[in-house]
Amino acid sequence: MREKMKVLKEDDERRNWTKQDVLTKYGVGTQHKGLVRNLTNFGLFLELEEGIDGLVHVSDLSWTKKIKHPSEFVKVGEDLDVVVLELDVENRRLALGHKQLEENPWDTFESVFTPGSVHRCTIVQKSEKGVTLELPYGIEGFATLKNIVKEDGKQADAGETLDFVVLEFSKEDKKIYLSHSKTFAEKEEKSSDKGAKGKSAAPFKKGGSAIDKINKDVEKSTLGDLEALSALKEQMTANTQKAPKKSAKSTKEDEEESE
Repeated sequence: MREKMKVLKEDDERRNWTKQDVLTKYGVGTQHKGLVRNLTNFGLFLELEEGIDGLVHVSDLSWTKKIKHPSEFVKVGEDLDVVVLELDVENRRLALGHKQLEENPWDTFESVFTPGSVHRCTIVQKSEKGVTLELPYGIEGFATLKNIVKEDGKQADAGETLDFVVLEFSKEDKKIYLSHSKTFAEKEEKSSDKGAKGKSAAPFKKGGSAIDKINKDVEKSTLGDLEALSALKEQMTANTQKAPKKSAKSTKEDEEESE
């Protein structure tokens, strides 16, 4: 009797899937609300109506959070909004997604978390490989252990909120790699650059003094020449004034002698 009921149920389900309106009602892209019936490691099964179930893969639950098990996102008996991703009537399979109800925010994140930009992040989990970070907008990032060393030389711990600089952004892999150590390392580099620029400016100052000295020497030499010329002029004037003036008569006699 139990086997007969099972066969009848399977026949009913098969008839539900062969109805023509299933192709229209559950076409790709259509949105529905279903009841969570079962959770597995790879996803959850959602009942859309009697005899029509679909699978939501764990990777199709959220754009921003890495969900290891669907129980982190939803519980059995709860309703969940979904969109049809794939419909296979022959094999009675429906692939559903929850995150696809919203636009992919990683297109926007690409212009926000650019390499070199600094963001306030909280360390939510620490392991032997590194730490998981909670970034603005609820997305996750990753930093290796060497990149969470603070300015005092100690490693940051879970629960701490610090500034992190973006090292790499991958929209395809939905991964963001960051570093806290880089934030103060860049400050040290800038200070070093300023110091180097200050040292390189000194020769120009020294060179300027040398030029000033040369100009002063030239100016001094020129003044000396002017003073010498002035003295010579005064002497010639004095000599001219001392020389006796010839009378008109003497001048005439000189002219006759020359004849």
